[in-house]
Amino acid sequence: MKTKFFALALATGLFLNSCSSSDDPTPVTPPATGEITGTITANKTFAYGNYTLKGIVKVASGVTVTFEAGSTITANKTTGDNALVVLNGGKLNISGTADKPVVFTEASATPGSWGGIIMYGDAPIKAIGGVTTSTSEDGNALPYGGTNATHNGGSLNYARVEYAGAKLADGTKENNGFTFYSVGSGTTLDHLVSYKGADDGYEFFGGTVSMTNAISYGNYDDAFDWQDGWQGQNNSNWYAYQTGKGNFGMEIECSNNNNAFWPKITNITLKREAGCVPEVAGDVQVDAFQFKKEGNGDYSNIIISGYGNYTEGTTVYNGAAVKIQDATTNTNQVNGSKLKLTNVTISSTTQVVPVGATSAIVVNFPVGNFTSSTSATGASLTAGTWATVGGTSLIK
Repeated sequence: MKTKFFALALATGLFLNSCSSSDDPTPVTPPATGEITGTITANKTFAYGNYTLKGIVKVASGVTVTFEAGSTITANKTTGDNALVVLNGGKLNISGTADKPVVFTEASATPGSWGGIIMYGDAPIKAIGGVTTSTSEDGNALPYGGTNATHNGGSLNYARVEYAGAKLADGTKENNGFTFYSVGSGTTLDHLVSYKGADDGYEFFGGTVSMTNAISYGNYDDAFDWQDGWQGQNNSNWYAYQTGKGNFGMEIECSNNNNAFWPKITNITLKREAGCVPEVAGDVQVDAFQFKKEGNGDYSNIIISGYGNYTEGTTVYNGAAVKIQDATTNTNQVNGSKLKLTNVTISSTTQVVPVGATSAIVVNFPVGNFTSSTSATGASLTAGTWATVGGTSLIK
């Protein structure tokens, strides 16, 4: 019987070859490697891989550079100044995903070790004196500003910049995790993380671009900062967690211009961890929102937590949810109804009512322009690999 069954099995194909192709492991393509340096003058896609970024790498006008999901790009401060700069007319496409973000980092894991991602456009600005063009402060000393409100600098999706904020060139030019010079509304900024930089997490110099689903974690200066008449209209889900060192949650100014426009941001969370100190002793910046130099805007659904007292020497500084830094901003922006903060939930913060930087600045928002509540939800972000460093979620 056994002999007959074996013969039947062979004849009918009941036995499968143990070495059949269905059991072979799927070939795995190893990550690509290579050095990225100089000015990129032709379209280039960097396949999934681990790359080294060396020097001030520039994406030339008319050129598109793409990074595929899961890639890691590492700079090394021992090689000198490093940054990734997208020149006006160039495009940067970062094609990360929630589980495979694209990470730009630095070998020593030391805040302030490289210049981060810097993008230029030709969208409108309004700099000091009302001028419509200016020169960048990033060490590149390039012009920015123009009339192209829909400028498109590419699409940044699920990208993380770590340990940036380096002083470049003569040592006085500062950079951030992400720096946007007159970037336009045709550009996509979505699911970005600025992690442990030595300056701001994000800074906008004018422009019309908007940003969604953004995390600023552990940056030494401000979590979010802008000037020169930035006017992004479709911003949402901004999350700041200040730990170790940190200044303002949001530093907002308009370069001393009383503009008839302003940015709009919904769903904001600003958290300051206990023990977080200002970046520099003697320069005390411990408020959640600070408005100065005609800073304005429309902000809604906000959570503020942890902006309490800070003691330096024998002086106690009272952290504020909202501080108006100068009388002109109070007169033109607060009293002029160009500054609104609505549905604001505040906890563990000393001054819960908007205040002036001095007793001479008496702040009284017009009815309905500042409203507190107990039901704000703040930023709504989905945790995952994109928002995780060293096994720890950045969303607290």
